Amino acid sequence: MIVDCHAHYAPEAMFKRLERDIAKFPSVELLASDGKYRLAFKGRSPTRPVMPRLRETDQRYEWMDREKLEIQVVGGWLDAFGYELPAEEGEAWSRFTNELLLEACDAEARLFPLATVPMQDGDRAARVLQDAMAAGARGVMIGTQPAGVGFGAADGLDDPGLEPFWAAASDLEAAVFIHPEYDTIDKRVEAYDMVNAVARINDLTTGVARLIYGGVPSRHPGARIVVATGGAALPYALGRMMRHHELHKDDMADPAAEFQRLYFDTIVFEPSTLDFLVAKVGADKVMLGSDWPFPIGDFAPRKVVEGANLSEPERAAVLGGNAARIFRLER
Repeated sequence: MIVDCHAHYAPEAMFKRLERDIAKFPSVELLASDGKYRLAFKGRSPTRPVMPRLRETDQRYEWMDREKLEIQVVGGWLDAFGYELPAEEGEAWSRFTNELLLEACDAEARLFPLATVPMQDGDRAARVLQDAMAAGARGVMIGTQPAGVGFGAADGLDDPGLEPFWAAASDLEAAVFIHPEYDTIDKRVEAYDMVNAVARINDLTTGVARLIYGGVPSRHPGARIVVATGGAALPYALGRMMRHHELHKDDMADPAAEFQRLYFDTIVFEPSTLDFLVAKVGADKVMLGSDWPFPIGDFAPRKVVEGANLSEPERAAVLGGNAARIFRLER
């Protein structure tokens, strides 16, 4: 099968249900008008509008058929993960969104869901992950800033409070897909609309570097950690990270050893870059991805794989075999 391992889905039914149940979430505001939706968390500015292609499947399937993609692994929408919420409400919000995503995917033979969890509280995140996997989730999609964008600049995915979550992911051998946040703290990225072009790469590189130096992958080896956008700058910067480790060996984990435990998607756009990534990590660690339905995504994802210098068995693994294994894609 041909599998797109990086896509997003926030089903229309979730917003319809939220209109009815919004009182359950005192820190969440739903702005609905003329069939359009935005969310606001804890009094912050509203999210971007929830685009129709994120909420429905017709255009999604038309595109998948055109690109000859059989299966999508779908997480939610990072803007709506609610890490800013108080922990108890954040758990309730994650359970609500998981229930609606799992229901929607149960009715769609081509979509396999990734849960969301309240990363602001490691114990709650562990329990929600366990319950979501038992209910049929194929893993979890998480953001890089577990306290919410700009809320906890010192917090990272290596935070000791998240150890229960990582332990649960390891015990379950769960796929943990790490996705960048919509981060504009560095105001320089506002020029040329570089939030998608550059800021997300910066955010993901920093977030996963913390994970690596914190030794999380080797401490929780059962977790199948997948990094979006081909690993951002990490494959290119690994040598520098190793040099930093040589200077401070007692303070951090070996980045080379930790890096080899990670998996990656193919959203790098250039075959030569994919060749570099595969040479760095092995063809068994790379999986086709698109980032559907967002404009910065790769809407012809097979092209970069078919243009890369891969053997036929390697190409088959990248196009679907690896994802089928990592995400357990059987009904």
